[in-house]
Amino acid sequence: MAYTFEILIIIIGIIYGYIKPGKEDRSALLKKGVVIGIILGAIMVVLGLIGGGGILLLGGLAGAAVFIEVIILAVLFIIGTYIGDMLENR
Repeated sequence: MAYTFEILIIIIGIIYGYIKPGKEDRSALLKKGVVIGIILGAIMVVLGLIGGGGILLLGGLAGAAVFIEVIILAVLFIIGTYIGDMLENR
């Protein structure tokens, strides 16, 4: 069940790569994923700051986890676009 979301991201990437004509700019997609990860991670840290000292550690850990998860999802999406581009060429 834990991998359902990741598989869905790959499928969405395949569809995106297949439907959008031409090669995708994968470095731009990765940069957008990093920016989204930084923003979401910062939001989690700020929520930890608002919650108090004990929650700060939890907010920091959650922020780091969100950042890493968004990067992983961006890489999976890029893999999906690569597969979609290969299907488009055939």
